[in-house]
Amino acid sequence: MKKALFIYNPMSGDRTIPTKLDLILERFQEKNIMLMPYRLHSVKDKNLTNLFQEGDFDQLIISGGDGTLNSIVNKMFKNKLNVPVGIIPSGTCNDFARCLNIPHYLNDCLDVILSDNIIEVDVGLINNSKYFLSTCAGGLFVNVSFSTHNELKKNFGPFAYYLKALNEVTNIKSFTLRIETEDDIIEEESLLFLILNGKHAAGFSNIIKEADYSDGLMDIVLIKSCSHIDLASLFFKVLSNDSLNDKHVLKLTAKKCTVTSSSEVGISVDGEKAQGLPLKVEFINKGLRVFAKV
Repeated sequence: MKKALFIYNPMSGDRTIPTKLDLILERFQEKNIMLMPYRLHSVKDKNLTNLFQEGDFDQLIISGGDGTLNSIVNKMFKNKLNVPVGIIPSGTCNDFARCLNIPHYLNDCLDVILSDNIIEVDVGLINNSKYFLSTCAGGLFVNVSFSTHNELKKNFGPFAYYLKALNEVTNIKSFTLRIETEDDIIEEESLLFLILNGKHAAGFSNIIKEADYSDGLMDIVLIKSCSHIDLASLFFKVLSNDSLNDKHVLKLTAKKCTVTSSSEVGISVDGEKAQGLPLKVEFINKGLRVFAKV
């Protein structure tokens, strides 16, 4: 009988996962998999570290948002745990799960995990110390995810971020940004940069429609300094799922990059507050095994 460790964040999203534990256990037992639930209290929990070091399970199932997923996967790598990961997207935006086309509804999501289809995806690494799965961002809007009130996120979902982001447009402050890749050196007066693994970020869909999460390359999006009107137009394009081809947008592809600035720039990694610049970013090609749709 296979064993799976199920780590769930009871405070993620609409907080309904704890009420569905029996259904989840039943679905795994039907497939002859013994599921061991673990209620996430803190990623610094020593019991969780011990479980990872013992590694007495064949699969790791994580229920939560991008921040929860990021924390657990970082702990996986630091404890050299190598098992396939199943994702139950129960957060507000769930960007990484959407990149993998994992359904939002629980039963459909469990179908994906229990189908046993495993793919390999890239993982970002920042300053040789912190891993990320979907996004590393800096500048305008990066405070949105970790400054949006939990109750607002619970009641309005990703729309809560849009409301908060519109608020921040009035506080535009540009900064000089320098990005060096193996092929390019870019220095621009900027409002925002995104380093993406996949197509989605902060609840926005298809920011880079051609992005591939398994090619070993990062997609870099730089929003140059522009007027309120031009920025509002870009924001509308993203909301409308339109292409970001615009004179104020610069897009690069790279295996590695360094990002520096003489200004203090807020940084967000998978939607959570992170250390500031400088950043040295590289991608680990196919560094993580995950359950995904065929």
